[in-house]
Formats: sequence, C-alpha cells, structure tokens
Amino acid sequence: MQRALTLARQGLCSTQPNPRVGCVVVRDGHLVGEGAHLKAGEPHAEIHALRAAGDTARGATAYVTLEPCNHTGKTPPCVEALIAAGVSRVVFAVEDPNPQVAGQGAARLRAAGIEAQGGVLAAEAEALNRGFFKRMRQGVPWLTVKLAASVDGRTAMANGQSQWITGEAARVDVHRLRAEAGAVMVGAGTVLADDPALTVRHLSAPRVPDRIVWDGRARCPATAKVWAEDGARRVWLTAAAVSTPPGVRNLVIAKGAGGALDPQAVMAQLGALAINEVLVEAGASLAGALIQSGVVDELIIYLAPRLLGDEARPLAHLPGLQSLAGCPQFRFVEVSPVGDDLRLHLQSKH
Repeated sequence: MQRALTLARQGLCSTQPNPRVGCVVVRDGHLVGEGAHLKAGEPHAEIHALRAAGDTARGATAYVTLEPCNHTGKTPPCVEALIAAGVSRVVFAVEDPNPQVAGQGAARLRAAGIEAQGGVLAAEAEALNRGFFKRMRQGVPWLTVKLAASVDGRTAMANGQSQWITGEAARVDVHRLRAEAGAVMVGAGTVLADDPALTVRHLSAPRVPDRIVWDGRARCPATAKVWAEDGARRVWLTAAAVSTPPGVRNLVIAKGAGGALDPQAVMAQLGALAINEVLVEAGASLAGALIQSGVVDELIIYLAPRLLGDEARPLAHLPGLQSLAGCPQFRFVEVSPVGDDLRLHLQSKH
C-alpha cells in the first residue's frame, strides 16, 4: 500500500476534481502491475495497473489507495475491470466518500466472490485527498491561507511595500502550493495593489490553477491579469451581478452579518463547482475575515528573519477579540526551514 500511495502522489497537481489514487497488483509475492490516476477523464489507477499486469492479474491481489468505483462517470467502473481481470483479492486504504461509491464498490467485489478488505493506511490515504474528502462529506473545499511575514508578525511596511519579505526559496514553495491546490483565491485589494497573474512559475505544472477573486464591491478592472484566458477557470465573487470579461464566471454571494461576503456561502459555492482545495493568498483583511469565520483549515506562514516594526501592517485583522478563550486556535503540524526563512504549517483545531 505504501507503493500505491507513492504512485498516487503522481497526481498531486493534475487529478482535480478527482481524487489522487494509486494501485499495485501483486501475485505470488511479486509486483506485476502498477498505475496511478493522472488526470480527470483518463483511466483510473486500477485500469493502468491491470493493463500492465495483463494475464498475471488473474488470482492476484490489487492494492488500491481508495475503494474502487462502482459507477460510470467519464470512465467505466473499476470494479468491473477488476472482476473481469480475475483478481482474487482487493485491499483498499479507505472507503470512497463519494455517495455514488461509499461502500458499493467493495460490496460489488464481494458479490462477485472477490475478497475485499479496507482500512489499510487509511489515515495516509485520506490525508492525500483531504480536499476531495471534505468536499464529498461537507460540500466545501479544503481552505489553506498562505501568509508571509517578518518574525514580528508583519506582512508589509506601513506604506504597503512587501516585495519581498521572504526569499526566493519560499516564493518557489508557494508556487508548489498553487499547483497542488489547483485553485488560488485573492482579495480585490491584492489585485488592485499587485495585479498578480496567479499562475505557476519556477516549476513545471500540468495544469493552470483556477483563479478566484473575492471582490464584494466589484472593484477589479476587466484588464486585470487574473482574468487572462489561459485555460484556467476564473471566478469573480461579488455581492451583486457584474458584467465579466470573456469566460469569467460571476458568483453572486450573500452578505454576512458585517456587510461583507459571507465566507460560508463562498465555500458552498466553490464546493458546488467541484473545487477540492483552495489556496488563499490574501492581505490582512481577507485573511482575518476567513480565520474568524471558521472556514480556514490550515495556515502556511513563511517567517523571514527580519523585523518591520510596530507601524508595519499586521498578519491578519481580527477585530473584536476580548479574551484568549475567544481567539482562533491552531496546532503546529510542522516547522521547517525554506532557504533563509521558516515555514510554519498549522491546522485549525475546529
């Protein structure tokens, strides 16, 4: 199963909205076929592995990182391919949370006389597809907020200067996060101040990430780089309908109690678009609003070894906090060096 998980990681940047899945076929103690799902609409991991195994799949055991599917989508059901190949046993890491599968794949295998066992390295397999699992279970994507700050927690000088607080290695790492998330969201303030392209640079990526702009007052110009037609889905979140550049989808979002866009409503709309994961690269206002709303799953913070002073801009605007008990809480997952900077990985306790 460890080998199957390694294969599944080949689809980290390319399978959206599908899960990342790997499969190996073993017969008489020998690996006879392996494969990974690499792109939505293309063959699943089981199909690649069975094709590689050929006739040696008969009587073999297939190890799969996700319960094999039992429904027809863009590709035929994998359980039927496993049955036709004559495998005697299927071991899968975790049950598929998709209601169209959710135990039905394993049940179909057992009905065909094939032993089906789940729960092997389940936590690792679910972590690999955290966005897919969250969307299937809750209807919303996994949300990561990325921030870059000085060691005194400042993200820009008082005049707005912020390029570059962190070093080149940290910026390359952010592009890796973009590629793996598959969707990047910024606020209107970031678009107006920096006019970012939000593409993946510094490394090769098989697809252009979707681009999402949070813009309650519809301030973004039609000429902004985020609207460039380059194969990415582009989504404009506004409080009222707007005329969009060609190919840009406008989602009208209800306002929350404070008059800004409702984060919960935004997440539900993005989940409906089959977006599994979103990387937020925002300023202090949007980052703070998302954190206080409780929709943030994790923070990735790059800390640079410099001080910007008490007049510089804060990490996140979090108004109204009156006690430690009421403060948003996270737990450290990992702290690691990235070039001359530190990368802090925190996950929400909610």
